Amino acid sequence: MIPSSTRNDHLPVYESLVRERGDVVEEARAVAEQTQRQMPEALNGHEAVQPEHGPR
Repeated sequence: MIPSSTRNDHLPVYESLVRERGDVVEEARAVAEQTQRQMPEALNGHEAVQPEHGPR
């Protein structure tokens, strides 16, 4: 069995793309972490909202 060594290998193509386009994987990770931090606040805020009563 050959172990996966992509974490330690030099990946010039990936590094080139990161320089040209930005590190999309890192950006997605940061957005996911931010969303996880905001989710409890949003859910708690949503629970506290009272439904509006329209005209009858």
